[in-house]
Amino acid sequence: MENSNAESSVFNPEDFSIVKQRGFDELKVGEVFRASSRTLTDAHASAFQTVSCDNHPIHYDKEYAKKYGHEAPVVHGLQVLAFTAPGATLLPHYFGNVFVSFLELSCSFLKEVHSGDTLYSSLTITDLKPKGDQGIVTTKVAVYNQKSELVLEGRHKYLLRR
Repeated sequence: MENSNAESSVFNPEDFSIVKQRGFDELKVGEVFRASSRTLTDAHASAFQTVSCDNHPIHYDKEYAKKYGHEAPVVHGLQVLAFTAPGATLLPHYFGNVFVSFLELSCSFLKEVHSGDTLYSSLTITDLKPKGDQGIVTTKVAVYNQKSELVLEGRHKYLLRR
């Protein structure tokens, strides 16, 4: 049973943090932040097609895809890239209120992704560059499928307050 005196019942939103926030100087090169696995469905692909307005038949027409050498319709590359969103991991929870902006990203698409594939993504801190009262965090991003094949790799950069 909780203590009912007034001092112990003071509400503090920071008591509800998922993880303890850390500043730029507390992060370490080599730290890995993983997202939960997710299996892509036709519904996911259709929803992304609607949002992106990308109506190329390679993404939804099975016969068209086979005609051009694909085993099935190909999931949109940008949808696969979305699996590297920092918010899919705990990384932005660690950044907390020191996060300033997402500076840049790059990626290479290495293998096709199809409906039914399960994707596993991670962000690994590869560089921490202090710049006065701010710092730049660089992460390597990687997405694997259920066959342990690397389907996407790239890089993100974030700007944090120090």
